[in-house]
Amino acid sequence: MVLVCSFASADLTVIEDRGGEDASRYYEALAGKPAARAQGHPLSQVSEANMLPVRAQRISPGRVQRREINAPGLRPFFMVGDDELSRQWLVEHGEALSAMGAVGMVVNVETAERLDQLRALVPELRMLPAAGDDVAGRLGLDHYPVLITAQSVEQ
Repeated sequence: MVLVCSFASADLTVIEDRGGEDASRYYEALAGKPAARAQGHPLSQVSEANMLPVRAQRISPGRVQRREINAPGLRPFFMVGDDELSRQWLVEHGEALSAMGAVGMVVNVETAERLDQLRALVPELRMLPAAGDDVAGRLGLDHYPVLITAQSVEQ
């Protein structure tokens, strides 16, 4: 299923449906409110817990080699998982991530409790569960934790 999301109107439009899993739960949580749904639809009560578990298929914890990119206007964001390397990285880089206004994608986490534990490490950071394989593929990433800015991909 291919979706187009307009955060200005928070409406989702299906462009093409090739089967698979409905991804609207990810987009609705990012917009901060569920899209209008018919009464009785199973996704009518969307919450962050509905987005879990999130399991990365393409990327795993590991070392990331710094490289430059050219993405003017890209807001800094980072990708982490529920693993020891990501937890250590969050603690070490949390202050800098917060100062630059980076938002986190938690690309590998099983439960809301585990997500809350990650957030408790650096409470000032906004972290959301999100499927990260597409972003990782577009950026040529194999591992996380990673910070992506308009100028670089780095750990």
